[in-house]
Amino acid sequence: MDKVTAFFGRIQGLADDDDALDFTFGNPHELALPGLSDAMRAQVDPRSVDWFAYKSSERSAQEVVAAGLRDELGLAFEPEDIAMTQGAFGAISLAFALFADAGDEVVIPVPGWFCYEPMLRAANLIPVRAALDPVSFDLDIDAIARAITPRTSIVVVNSPANPTGRVYPRSAWEALAEVLEEASRTHGRRIWLLSDEPYRRIRFDGVDFASPAASYPWTVIDYSYGKVLLAPGQRLGYLALSPLIPTEARGELRDALFPLGLAIGWGFPDAVMQYSVPALETLSIDMAELARKRDRMYGALVDAGVEVTRPEGTFYLWGRAPGGDARSFCDALEARGVYVMPGALFDQPHHFRISLTATMDSIDRAIPHLVEVAAELNRDAPR
Repeated sequence: MDKVTAFFGRIQGLADDDDALDFTFGNPHELALPGLSDAMRAQVDPRSVDWFAYKSSERSAQEVVAAGLRDELGLAFEPEDIAMTQGAFGAISLAFALFADAGDEVVIPVPGWFCYEPMLRAANLIPVRAALDPVSFDLDIDAIARAITPRTSIVVVNSPANPTGRVYPRSAWEALAEVLEEASRTHGRRIWLLSDEPYRRIRFDGVDFASPAASYPWTVIDYSYGKVLLAPGQRLGYLALSPLIPTEARGELRDALFPLGLAIGWGFPDAVMQYSVPALETLSIDMAELARKRDRMYGALVDAGVEVTRPEGTFYLWGRAPGGDARSFCDALEARGVYVMPGALFDQPHHFRISLTATMDSIDRAIPHLVEVAAELNRDAPR
């Protein structure tokens, strides 16, 4: 977590710098969706004395989420399968508490979200890294199989994937299911799959989405509304139990959701956010505009000779730093007032990540700097 903390400290003042071109985190750079404030405003005035009382998972929110999952994934989710949480952070914490004991190992993808590891260590769990394919960043099933030991309790997968933007096909989940079933039998304990899906509704070019919950029954899904609404400061998410989990085990898990949600620090969303779920479920950032941003930035970088993975989902671009050293690339850009995220935060010191949540004007202003720095570093790189 030291690297993440240091990076936060470095860029803390960017929001107050009107001249800074900030492509670091997936934060909004324009006013929020009107529907978001409308949905929340409609729920602010209390309609009963307990309107702002302690809330766990509100039934109305659970019903909407279950219906949405049934429509999206074609699986028979029920309201009782849903635990409302403080964003995906809360859902992931709940999953770790639900399926792992102190000292257990949890397999995480690399490159992957930089908060998996510190969250696991804070829960007295041991992160075990499984590398993605180094060229395509596809899920490497063999690498996951090698990472599993008798102490493994959970495997984490992320699709659409942060930072690479890859969306994994159903065939990958079928292959992974075989590995997890075999490993569970071999080690005499059930290995659970946590499908980290906060970018599920942010996909480009009509790319299909498949959840491993349809391929491996012992799957739970975490989700965050903060991505599709581009409002990460309004904490709302959920953990969903796959309806394919056998009935008895599913009943035990349902019973555990409330006490564990309480135990991890009252991990439920605020009242107004839960009341707003029916309206929020249908809202989304402008995907056509996001696609235009992706194409503008991706095209400019590729034309400049930068190796970039074309994202199928998320709002990030993942590229290999010109000259091979992301720190030098990021430092040279910062000297010009352009800020991107160094790959070292993802344990990939040769790569960088760009957030496309910046404005199109910022993208247009940043491109000449990106192109010039890339040319300088490529020219000076050893041959």
